[in-house]
Amino acid sequence: MSDPLNNSYYAATAQKWQSGEFAGDLSFDVAVIGGGFTGLSAALACAERGFSVILIEREHIGFGASGRNGGQLIPGLRWSASELEAEFGRDRADALFDLCWRGNRVAARIAKHSIDCDLKSGHLEAAWTPKDFGAMRREADYLAKRFGYESDVVAKADMPNHIASPLYHGGIYDPHGGHFHPLNYAIGLAQAAEAAGVCIWEDQRAYEVTDTADGLGVITDCAHITARYVIDASDSWIGQIEPDLGRYTVPIMNYNIATVPLAGADELLPSDAAVADSRFVLNYFRLSADKRLIFGGGERYSQTPPRDIAAFVRPFMAQVFPQIADARIDYGWGGAVAVTMNRLPHIGRRGNVFFAHGFSGHGALVTTLAGELIAEAMAGTAERFDVLANLPSRPFPGGKWLRQPLATLGLLYYALKDRLG
Repeated sequence: MSDPLNNSYYAATAQKWQSGEFAGDLSFDVAVIGGGFTGLSAALACAERGFSVILIEREHIGFGASGRNGGQLIPGLRWSASELEAEFGRDRADALFDLCWRGNRVAARIAKHSIDCDLKSGHLEAAWTPKDFGAMRREADYLAKRFGYESDVVAKADMPNHIASPLYHGGIYDPHGGHFHPLNYAIGLAQAAEAAGVCIWEDQRAYEVTDTADGLGVITDCAHITARYVIDASDSWIGQIEPDLGRYTVPIMNYNIATVPLAGADELLPSDAAVADSRFVLNYFRLSADKRLIFGGGERYSQTPPRDIAAFVRPFMAQVFPQIADARIDYGWGGAVAVTMNRLPHIGRRGNVFFAHGFSGHGALVTTLAGELIAEAMAGTAERFDVLANLPSRPFPGGKWLRQPLATLGLLYYALKDRLG
């Protein structure tokens, strides 16, 4: 079966890119495993700090979730700011808010390196139920009073200013959020990293990280790489390299479609904001630069994609936008999202091996930040890195064979509650 990314709108409209080729025994200060946002950001930030860096990617830059996601830039983490304060206290909440809400490192990188990735501002969280809208209003009020973080509360009557759908009971418009072409952003980071001196090597699988007399070793298809530090940013595939870390996440399959360019696209989303709704199995959608509707809906807990991705996602799109229920769909693709038990990222350090994974579908912004914080810690300043590394994490129960089935049962339970209201 062909890779679902082969029919991705992003792959079809990506900028040209080709990495270098290397061979033999290689030695660097830093070896990065994984060519997604986290690995690319870390590699670039390490090179900017004077480290010699090699990045290896099993497939190609942006192959995983970084190049397949919905393109939504949502400030924060999967937990709300009020939940973080209730759980961790005021001081830790302040530190997490400053990192994950205030500093948009994606926009900063795009501006610094002139990355052409269709960046647009504005994100709308749409309330599936009146109860959801009430919770959103309370959170918006908390953010404004506690942090001075302003967003717009959108009453149900005003939702047509943002979305031509009768389904939603209001929402929160966040001007600090936005959307972009994620694969072109990944390629732009790769180009910036290469210009900074990073050696990028695609089509190279990392099999394991070992201790050597000279530091750490990474064994690949064509080389043995020696490095002082290793950054494992392989996300959904981290368990293949470091099985113990793989216990902290399970993969969930998400699917997206892109319609043909729509003559009435601006009528569907008048404010041109990205939208994600409040259901447990959420819908998320936005307009591309060429006025296609990019729509993600439904998820599966099996690794086998549906035979027809477009047919799988279309009913979710038609429920939100019945006026384009029969629109032609040009692209349908999907990929795995690594999810932790508590939906907070799992970031840390074991000796000279750094890792960051499990962003749980909320990583388009925080992955760039995580990569930069790893470089910061590697250079000797770990205070901000520790803010994320100290987030609680637990491995999924069930061991190698039962971890995925047990996690699936839990996710299905919440998905059923979602459908029953």
